[in-house]
Amino acid sequence: MEIDPVTTETARRDTPVIVWFRRDLRLADNPALNHAMATGRPVVPVYIHDDGGRVRRTGAASLWWLDGSLRALAADLAGRGAPLILRCGDSEAELRRLIAETGAETVFLNRLFEPEAWTRDADIAHGLKAEGVDCRGFNGSLLARPGSVLTGSGGPYKVFTPFLKTLLAGAEPPPPTPLPAIIPGVQGLASDSLDDWALKPTRPDWAAGFAGLPGEAGAIAALEAFVAGGLRTYSRDRDIPAASGTSRLSPHLHFGELSPWRAVAAARAAAADGRVPGAEAGKFVAELGWRDFSAHLLHQFPAMADRAFRPDYDAMPWRDDPAGLAAWQAGRTGFPIVDAGMRQLWTTGWMHNRVRMIVASFLVKDLLIDWRAGERWFWETLVDADPGNNIQNWQWIAGSGADAAPYFRVFNPVTQGEKFDADGRYVRTWVPELRQMPDRWLHAPWTAPPEILRHAGVRLGHHYPRPIVDHAEARLRALEALRTVSRARDADD
Repeated sequence: MEIDPVTTETARRDTPVIVWFRRDLRLADNPALNHAMATGRPVVPVYIHDDGGRVRRTGAASLWWLDGSLRALAADLAGRGAPLILRCGDSEAELRRLIAETGAETVFLNRLFEPEAWTRDADIAHGLKAEGVDCRGFNGSLLARPGSVLTGSGGPYKVFTPFLKTLLAGAEPPPPTPLPAIIPGVQGLASDSLDDWALKPTRPDWAAGFAGLPGEAGAIAALEAFVAGGLRTYSRDRDIPAASGTSRLSPHLHFGELSPWRAVAAARAAAADGRVPGAEAGKFVAELGWRDFSAHLLHQFPAMADRAFRPDYDAMPWRDDPAGLAAWQAGRTGFPIVDAGMRQLWTTGWMHNRVRMIVASFLVKDLLIDWRAGERWFWETLVDADPGNNIQNWQWIAGSGADAAPYFRVFNPVTQGEKFDADGRYVRTWVPELRQMPDRWLHAPWTAPPEILRHAGVRLGHHYPRPIVDHAEARLRALEALRTVSRARDADD
């Protein structure tokens, strides 16, 4: 998509400019807002709730976060003199209506790089340009824009490590910009009420246990807390689901409440002054690089949104297992670490990174259910559901993605629980019916002697389900499915 950067100087100095907010819900380090303010003209900030049009509908849990983030942004803008305009409907139609109301001749926006949004934005920009309205687009969400990190032969990277090396060697951080004290705005424009959008569930309020503080202030607080705490032991504790070892920045980054470069700068500054080891900061920066890698892949290979990145994996003989999928979604598989993760997800809208890999492996390997079913469930239930990350990470587990884990790597849910939740704190938090089980039997309660189960108050099949699959048999079935893929590939060759 090319968005015309040409300026128009014929407009009066009091003619406003529009800043179209999307997933850049912050005021600091916001390129579109900064360039709009540099014009010296009044600014009309607008957010258009265009759900169910040309782009993928926002998942239910993400809508909960969006509600809080928009409320925070609206308050921040109003306090600086520029009320946030809320409109609901088709993006192009609502932009044109606002242009007609204000006489604006320039729209500033930070680009969205996933294929559907990219194509839509390009169509809007070209249509408006034909009518004399400039659209100026910027990268406000990634460390580097897709297409700028290329191999020596000029193609996109398909392996992460060289991508990260090239990214960090070549990407230049933009100069940080502080929160503006005053934003000259326009009063009296019609705006929807956020309450009328009903983004948060009410009857029932299944989001009552969701955690986190949406908004820019919440993002900065989360970053500061992470740098002061979890970053110091990040490479170790990020794999322990009961520890506070992850950054918890993913929803803030997804909704653009925090620039990824600000997160990089904070980690590097903490390493430079000795507050954290340099290796720990480097590991965190690499994870931000993986986020870029996923976004770049989806932009450059749009078919991976619903097809295997490695085409031979389209031959995978997935099983139709509605009962197994429902048990997985509900956290009733009989494997405690899997069930703990799925219940944490449903209750809080978030799941620990290590456990995301375990539950994903269980779905696609133990149950042999198509990764797309898991991706759709995560899209609906995660407050940090991100197109690039969600699709790439599921394909990574399924073995079909770029630089993916080999399909024959099948996580054992029992040994994964024993290794990463050795004291059982995570499982006991989210699977309370097993709270009295001794550590020795906690991650495989069906192997416990009857007297142990009685003493713990557990009756399998009543208080807690028996395993819905035999892992050893499921592993062999998954490996046979892989051989099916290999045979199909060999036949094509």
